Amino acid sequence: MQLLRAQPAGVVPDTTMSEAARMPGGEVLARLGSGPTGLTKGEATRRRALTGPNAVRTHRANPWMVLARQFRSAILLLLIITAVLSVFLGDAANAVVIGAILLLSILLGFSSEFRAERAAEALHSRVTHSVVVLRDGARTMVHVVDLVPGDVVLLTLGAVVPADIRLLSSEDLQCDEGILTGESLPVGKDAAAVAGPEKPDDGQGCVFMGTVVAAGSCSGVVVATGPRAEFGRIAAGLGTRQPRTEFQQGLARFSFLLMQVAFALTGLIFVANLLLARPIIDALLFSLAIAVGITPQLLPAVVSTCLAAGTRELARHRVLVKRLVCIEDLGDMDVLVTDKTGTLTEGQITFQRAIPIDGNYTEEDLVTLGLLATEGVYGHRPASIGQNPLDAALWQSAAAASFDPEPYARLDTLPFDHHRRRVSVLVRKGTGPAQLISKGAPEDVLRLCTGTPPGAMAELQEQFDAGSRVIAVGGRPAPGRASLTVGDEQELALAGFLVFQDRTKSTAGASLKQLADLGVAVKIATGDNASVAGKICTDLGLPSGGTLTGEQVEGLSDAELIVAAQECGIFARVSPEQKARIVRLLRSGGRAVGFLGDGVNDALALHQADVGISVETATDVAKDAADIVLLDKDLGVLAEGVTEGRRIFANTIKYVLMGTSSNFGNMFSAAVASAVLTFLPMLPGQILLNNLLYDTGQLAIPGDRVDPEQLHAPAHWNIGFIRRFMVVFGSISSLFDFATFAMMLVIFQAAPGEFRSGWFMESIATQTLIIFVIRTRRIPFFRSRPSIGLAAAAGAVVVGGVYLPLSPLASALGFDPLPAPFFLALLLMLVAYLGLVELAKKSFFATVAPAVPVPLGRAAGHHIHRRAARFSAATPKRMLRP
Repeated sequence: MQLLRAQPAGVVPDTTMSEAARMPGGEVLARLGSGPTGLTKGEATRRRALTGPNAVRTHRANPWMVLARQFRSAILLLLIITAVLSVFLGDAANAVVIGAILLLSILLGFSSEFRAERAAEALHSRVTHSVVVLRDGARTMVHVVDLVPGDVVLLTLGAVVPADIRLLSSEDLQCDEGILTGESLPVGKDAAAVAGPEKPDDGQGCVFMGTVVAAGSCSGVVVATGPRAEFGRIAAGLGTRQPRTEFQQGLARFSFLLMQVAFALTGLIFVANLLLARPIIDALLFSLAIAVGITPQLLPAVVSTCLAAGTRELARHRVLVKRLVCIEDLGDMDVLVTDKTGTLTEGQITFQRAIPIDGNYTEEDLVTLGLLATEGVYGHRPASIGQNPLDAALWQSAAAASFDPEPYARLDTLPFDHHRRRVSVLVRKGTGPAQLISKGAPEDVLRLCTGTPPGAMAELQEQFDAGSRVIAVGGRPAPGRASLTVGDEQELALAGFLVFQDRTKSTAGASLKQLADLGVAVKIATGDNASVAGKICTDLGLPSGGTLTGEQVEGLSDAELIVAAQECGIFARVSPEQKARIVRLLRSGGRAVGFLGDGVNDALALHQADVGISVETATDVAKDAADIVLLDKDLGVLAEGVTEGRRIFANTIKYVLMGTSSNFGNMFSAAVASAVLTFLPMLPGQILLNNLLYDTGQLAIPGDRVDPEQLHAPAHWNIGFIRRFMVVFGSISSLFDFATFAMMLVIFQAAPGEFRSGWFMESIATQTLIIFVIRTRRIPFFRSRPSIGLAAAAGAVVVGGVYLPLSPLASALGFDPLPAPFFLALLLMLVAYLGLVELAKKSFFATVAPAVPVPLGRAAGHHIHRRAARFSAATPKRMLRP
C-alpha cells in the first residue's frame, strides 16, 4: 500500500478542475496527497472535518423561513388590514380581538408547518446514496456526503457522479452531461485525455458532479466536492422551488374558488351597507371580516398536519416520501407497473448450475468463461461490492471456489448496456491466443452465434418454463486482437447456459391481494423472458391478461399500444424506452400510474409515471428519479403507503367540505342580515373569533378515522363537487341561521348585544357539530365513530363558544347575557339541524357514486412537464443533500 505524505493539521491539499484537466491522473493524485490505493480512513476522516459534507444544500428545517412564509397568506393580510383600521378608528376592543386572532393564526400555522418541515428533514436524512471508494487500499461503500478531495472512487453504469473527478482509468466510458450542458447525447470520456493550450476547457478526462454514467465504467480521484464542484456552484445560485403536484394544483383551484365567493359576497355587502347609509368605515370593516370569515384560515395548517402525520406513519412502515405533497400521488395510484425481482421474488439470486451445449466445454469450463466475462478488477478475486447481482451470485457460488483468475489477462472490455444486453471481454491465458467471450441475455447472444445445436432452444425453454433466469455464454478465438469493438461480436460459438434462481416471495400473494382490494392493478415490466415472468404470475395467482414482448411493443402504434397495455399484465424483454412509453400511454388512457424500479434502465419510466417509486438499494439515478423510496422492496409495504395516501386525502377533503359549507352559510346569513337589520348581526371581531374557534377544533381532523370504503379507490380534487356541496349544505346552515334570527327578534325581542350572543352560540355549535355528520356517509357514531381526539376537540370548541358570551370577557367582546329558555331552544334547533343535514346528506350522495369526490380527469401533459422539470433541475440537488 502506498504511504501517504503526512499533511499539516488544518490543511487539505487541493487543486482546481481546470488544473486537474491539464495534468495526467498520477500528477493529480500527487497534488491531492493521495495515491492509486486511495486515502486511509484516518486521513479521510480528518479531511471530512475540514471540508464539510459533500452536499449542495441541506434539508434542515429553518424556523425563521417557516415563520416568514406565514405572512404571505392573503387571509392574514386581510386580518392585518382589519386590525389596523380598528386601531385607526379607536375601536380598541375589536383591534385586540383581531390582533389575538392574528397571532394565534400565525402560531398555529407556524407550528403545523414547522413540524411538517422537521418530518421532511427526518425523512431526507434516511434517504442516502453510497459510492464505492478505495480506503486503505480496499473497496468500501461510503455515503456520498462523506467524500473528500483525494478519495479514489469507482463508478459503473447508472451511477450519478457524486463529485468533480479526474479520471484515472476508464472503459468505454460515456456520461450524460445534459444537466450541465443541455446536450442530449452522452459524451465520451477518456482517462488519458489531457487539456492543453489549444483546448484549455477540455473536460474529456474529467467527470462532473450530477452527471450520469450512461455507459462503461471508470475510476477517478475526487478533486472538488459540495459547493466547490461545478454543479455545486451552479446549484448554489438557483432557487429550490419544486414543480407543483396534482394535490397542490387542486389546492390552488380550491383557493381560487374561495376568492371568487369572497369577492362576490364582500362586494355585495359593502354596496348594500353604503345604500343603507351605514358609516363607510363600519361597512368596510364588516366586509373585510366577511371576506376573512368565508375562508378556512387554517387550511394550510390542516394540510401540513395531515401530510406530516401521514409521512411519519408511513416512515414507521418503512416508506419514505421525499416530498410531503407526493403522498397524495401515491394514494391516487390505480395501476402499478413493477419489475418482478425483489417485489414478486425474494431478490436473492443464487447460481444453480451450468449447462454446456458445446461438447468441447465442461460445466467447470462454462463457469470459468462466465467468471472471465465479469466487469470486475482482474489480478485478484473481484469483490461483490459494485457488481451486478448475477455476477455477484456467480462469484459467490461453490462452483467459483476453485477458479484462479491469476493466469488470465483481460485485454479489453465492451461493458454491458441495456440495448445490447450483454458484456464482451477479450482475454488471454498466459501466452496463449486471445479469446472473445460474450455473456448476456440468451436471445441477444444466440443472435450472434452460428451452428447452434438443435437441442439448445428446447433446453433454454425448459429452464424458462421452470422460472429460472438464464445467461447465455458464447465465444470464439480472436488471435492477434488487442482491443474490441461491437462489430467483433459475431460468428460466436454457443458454449452453454448459466442458470440462476430467484425464488418467489412468500408474502407476494398476500401483497397482491392487498393492492387488488385497493383497486390497484399490478402489471409486470421486465427485461427477463416472458415465460419466466408468466411462471411467477401463475405461481402467485396473478392474472396476466396476456403478454407483450419488447419486439411486439416496438411494432405497435401508440393508439394500438394504449388498448393493448390496458389489457396485458406482462411486458417482457422491454427496453428502458419501451418501459417509459408503456407508462406514458397508460397515463394518457386515463390511469394514474405508479412505477416501481431500482435500476438505471428504470429512470425514464420513473420520470414518466404519476408517482415514481424506488428502493433504498436502488441505483443512484433510479432513487433520485423517484418520489417515494421503500426501505423494504415489498408490495405489502407499498399497499400500506397507498392506504395512507388515500386516508390523508380523505381527511383533507373532510375539512374542505365542512369548512366551505359552514363558512359560506354563516357568511351568507351575515350578508343578508346586515342588509335587513338596523345593526350589524356580528361585529367583525366576533366573526373572526367564531371562525378561528371553529378552525382550531378542526386541527384534530388529521387523526380522524376514515371509513374503509373511502380507501377502496383513489379520489381527486373536484371543484364542481365542492361548489355543489358548499351551496347545498351552506343553504341548510343559512336556513337555521334565519330561524335563529327570527327566534331572537320575535320571541326574545333581543337587543343587538343579545342578538349577537345568540347567533354566535348557534353558529359555533352548528358548524362544529356538523362535522360528525359530514365526515362519513354512514350513520354517525353508530356505523362510523370519529376519533377520540376529534370528538374531544369539537366538544371543547362548542363548550368554549357557548361560554364566551357568558364569561367575564363578554362585555369586551360585545356580547350581552341571554335568558335561560334560549338554551333549551338552542338544543332543539341543534337536533333539528343535524337531523336535516343527515337526510340531505343521503339524498346528495345518492347522486354521486364514488365514496369521495369524483375525478375531474387527468392532466397528463402537466405530469410529464413536472417530471421533465424535476429530472432536468431537481434530481441531482436532492441526491447530494445530506
